[in-house]
Amino acid sequence: MTNSSANIYKKRRENLTNFLEEDSYLIINSASNVIRNNDTTFPFRQNSNFFYLTGFNEPECVLLLNNNGKTTFFCRPKNPDLEKWDGFMHGIEGAKENFAFDDVLNIEELEKLLPEIIKGCSTVYSLIGKDQSFDEKLITLINRANSMERHQANIDLKNFSNIIGKMRLTKYEDEISLMKKSCHIAAMSHKEVISNVKVGMSEFDIESMYLNQFRIRGSRYPSYTPIVAGGKNACILHYIDNNQSIEDGDLVLVDAGCEYGMYASDITRTFPINGKYSSEQRAVYDVVLEAHNAACNAVKIGSSCMEPQKVSETVISQGLKDLGFLTQSMDEILEKQLFREFYYHKIGHWLGLDVHDDCPYSVNGSDVKFEENMVMTIEPGIYINDTAPVEEKWKGIGIRIENDIRATKKGFENLTHEVPYDASEIESLMNNA
Repeated sequence: MTNSSANIYKKRRENLTNFLEEDSYLIINSASNVIRNNDTTFPFRQNSNFFYLTGFNEPECVLLLNNNGKTTFFCRPKNPDLEKWDGFMHGIEGAKENFAFDDVLNIEELEKLLPEIIKGCSTVYSLIGKDQSFDEKLITLINRANSMERHQANIDLKNFSNIIGKMRLTKYEDEISLMKKSCHIAAMSHKEVISNVKVGMSEFDIESMYLNQFRIRGSRYPSYTPIVAGGKNACILHYIDNNQSIEDGDLVLVDAGCEYGMYASDITRTFPINGKYSSEQRAVYDVVLEAHNAACNAVKIGSSCMEPQKVSETVISQGLKDLGFLTQSMDEILEKQLFREFYYHKIGHWLGLDVHDDCPYSVNGSDVKFEENMVMTIEPGIYINDTAPVEEKWKGIGIRIENDIRATKKGFENLTHEVPYDASEIESLMNNA
């Protein structure tokens, strides 16, 4: 890591101390290797909050940060034998030299040294509820620190999740740069795949194309398991079987994003496998598109982060009424949320180090208001399953349109605009490849 990169994380830690009480510590642990089966592990993926504050991408680490900004970092020492199997390790010296920590200690000394460090402090903050094993260990070590005082002390343990979540809401410029790259890779991958799908391909075939495109463009991992849903499978929100055939005339809903520099992208497109929307498919698609565009326009600095949701509900409700799916008045449809029969999820979510960034939507009972460099997905949809009270010709249509939207001083920026989402433009892309 360069000095400039290390200083980025150091600055974040310094900013975080503004939220710490006097005489307190934040204690946060890294992710651990996760067993896939028997003695095989999943690829290591760092705890996003830990990475946000350290940039350190190894397991078995703990960060201590006091309210004055001093850092004590515990990590594994260099181990040449382990490096032969698992690759490079920074070790204690490398962590101190490259990551701007004040003190770096051996993780094997954590249980002995941590109580000594925190004894006498008033408060310990941690991300309680994220890692039960670490929570239990931390409580034991706090109790040990309490017992070291001449008069039994009582260190207060507080959850820090909401505070760091609020910090992560507004992205720094280096984060925006990485997110733009992630979004570019994902968008160009979608564009390439959509222009090359053919009748006769299966969901699995198309999923394989996406994963290949992500990798050849510089992203090793998807940011979540891709959804490739043909036909009526598109009405299942989290469909990930991706193993069915796709029939001529079917729509294909693909929800797929990638990870670059630890930052996620998240895109959904719904396209006809044969390159041409039917009249029913197009009618539903255009309602979803109108809701998408209206919701994007509701992303404005100073407005509620829930405004896109409200706007999308109104547009979709009117569309469902125009299509004849709902016959009640608009007031009744909205008041009773009758649109939920066809639109049964929220408009989107915060995006960043996690595809569902662990950031709040309300603080102290009030909606979060958009600020510059907040990034939210906008993803309205209409899903007409087999039990819907509509004519048979509509059943099995599932459509979602999703883009990654950044709040800016001028309104909003669509970070994933490079892949078309207008129905006519998608047809043109598919038929002129």
